[in-house]
Amino acid sequence: MDHETVDEIKRHFNVVAEGLRSDIRLVIEGLAANTDRLDRVEDRLDRVDVRLDRVDVRLDRVEVRLDGVEHGLVGVKTDFGEFRTMIRPLLSRNEQ
Repeated sequence: MDHETVDEIKRHFNVVAEGLRSDIRLVIEGLAANTDRLDRVEDRLDRVDVRLDRVDVRLDRVEVRLDGVEHGLVGVKTDFGEFRTMIRPLLSRNEQ
């Protein structure tokens, strides 16, 4: 191989290497942009997670209140049944 051929191969290799460097830079820039986007999405998801935790706490409170209301309604139903039992004889007397 003569000197001119070696120089031509070196020039060609340098052109190819520069093209590869350019392509690698583009890939790195795209990766960095995607990483930034993913970081922003992760931040948003963290905020959503915090909000969902707050909603969960509120729903737990509502559930406790509803349990109290349900317990109270059972008591009212029992009282109403007793009241109906007491009134029936009185109504029967008035109908006579």
